Amino acid sequence: MTASPRRAAVDALKRIAFLLERAREPTYRVRAFRRAAATVERLDEPELQRLVDQQRLESLPGIGKVTALTIAEAMRGEVPTYLRRLEATEGHELDADAVALREALRGDCHVHSDWSDGGSPIREMAETARGLGHDYIVLTDHSPRLTVARGLSPDRLREQLSVVRELNAELAPFRILTGIEVDILVNGSLDQEPELLAQLDVVVASVHSELRMPRAPMTQRMVAAVSNPDVDILGHCTGRIVVGRGRPESEFDADAVFSACARHGVAVEVNSRPERLDPPKRLLRRAIELGCMVAIDTDAHAPGQLEWQVNGCDRSARCGVSPDIVVNARTVDGILEWARRHASTRA
Repeated sequence: MTASPRRAAVDALKRIAFLLERAREPTYRVRAFRRAAATVERLDEPELQRLVDQQRLESLPGIGKVTALTIAEAMRGEVPTYLRRLEATEGHELDADAVALREALRGDCHVHSDWSDGGSPIREMAETARGLGHDYIVLTDHSPRLTVARGLSPDRLREQLSVVRELNAELAPFRILTGIEVDILVNGSLDQEPELLAQLDVVVASVHSELRMPRAPMTQRMVAAVSNPDVDILGHCTGRIVVGRGRPESEFDADAVFSACARHGVAVEVNSRPERLDPPKRLLRRAIELGCMVAIDTDAHAPGQLEWQVNGCDRSARCGVSPDIVVNARTVDGILEWARRHASTRA
């Protein structure tokens, strides 16, 4: 069925926002197109057409010159000029191994929503992932200690689990798997109630504080965390930032940490965020040599970031990662079985 002119305008505005977000354009530009899409969705078709015909779209809240032109072009059945330009310049060519990895991925194990420091509701993140061909995402909002990211208290996490159950009933067969990005505390313990962690489908554990700890205690901290039976994935292991002023890698004994991951069945995350690209390739190669599984994740905080997996696939392919060691190349049932099995062997 052909989309209505109003629907075409909404879709074009949302697509532009998605592409801007993926390209890491300023947030205000992304929000401008999302606000315009929300405004158009609230109007009925005859009213919207009248405003287009009278060239009065800019009288609407949240509609400016560029978004008005986008709406008018979409309503006429054209591909908006702004969208054409974005789509003509997007992406980069991947080699065959990277393409094969991307095609093998069935989901994303590290995704944030506006329940913590993400920018969009859970439903929008899930629907975008579904549109990209994923079968599932793991919702991994932050744990309570990370107050700057509005980390979830135990009560808020319980509330989120209820919301996820309701959304899964609507979105099936697509699945939102329950999860968390839990802080690894200085002593290696985890920043959430153990009984709650045990209920979650997938737990990503990451270091967010005291990143400059000396090598020996940082190693002990990380080994303690990945030895916990509730942990499934070690997130952005070095904590580095590679853009702007940057942030250096945390220092730890990589052999000790990755050997512990391999021994306990914990996957090492390949974080696809352009400012992280963590771990560095030399450490990713070492993790593979030591027998680790990997998870190629986006750490997405907004819908347009969900396509950043190409970054992780490119790096992973260059380091010899094959689909058989990537946990999110598994089906929903497969990843749940993996998480249950490796947790039970350590309990």
